[in-house]
Amino acid sequence: MIARLTVLGAGTMGHGIAHAAMAGGFDTRLHDVSGSALEKARADIEAIVAKGVALGKVPAAGATAIVARLTTTSSLQEALADTEFVIEAAPERIDLKIDLLGRIEALAPKTAIIATNTSALSITEMAGSLQNPRRVAGMHFFNPVHKMKLVEIVEALDSAPETVQAIADVARRMGKETVLVRESPGFITSRVNATIGNEAFYMLLEGVASARDIDKALTLGLNHPMGPFELVDLVGLDTRLAVLEYLHRSLGEKYRPCPLLVQYVKAGRLGKKVGRGVYEY
Repeated sequence: MIARLTVLGAGTMGHGIAHAAMAGGFDTRLHDVSGSALEKARADIEAIVAKGVALGKVPAAGATAIVARLTTTSSLQEALADTEFVIEAAPERIDLKIDLLGRIEALAPKTAIIATNTSALSITEMAGSLQNPRRVAGMHFFNPVHKMKLVEIVEALDSAPETVQAIADVARRMGKETVLVRESPGFITSRVNATIGNEAFYMLLEGVASARDIDKALTLGLNHPMGPFELVDLVGLDTRLAVLEYLHRSLGEKYRPCPLLVQYVKAGRLGKKVGRGVYEY
């Protein structure tokens, strides 16, 4: 059974994944090149755990044990030494991810499973850059990780069955439900969400309704937990644009990003993480 797990990247997704691993009982190493990012990640994880205690979902003794499972490091070699399972959570750029996967292959034990957290990019292309693509598959988490129950497991062309099974086992220990997806651009959720969100931007551009009313219509009329603009502000408009651009290149014209979304990103309106997206925070 896997005991030691490494998460690469201490951003929003990375620290959320690390928290899920810690809560699942894994000794967790969190790596980032930025010391300040690691400090913020630790503080954010401790805040999530503290809120769990306050809500009665986590006993105080259990909270202490969870926090004690975290080690942070800015040394990639230290992060990967004797690890059994690696989750990379680098930004959604395939060149960055391929470079990072190459370094994982060079530094991690040859038996370590490698999972890549991506919402749309080709796992097959990333895995194909390695000497052993069989130990790589996708593990798509959702933001915020500590609240969202789903993990999409994405099977690349050469993913070994034991790799897919190991990822499923880790996800279940984290308390997640899983779906298995044969690799296709956008998988299940990103493809559907990108379509809905892009159409919402076109409606806003055309003056069909206000952003507030479009969000209200989908939450109350279609029972979505949040509206498309609330969601894109949470995910990040730059992330959504990158997904749409990839889908547009891969699947054709119907995924062309709305010009208004492109304009918002150029203006720096990237969502909650910068205090301003479709809405202001």
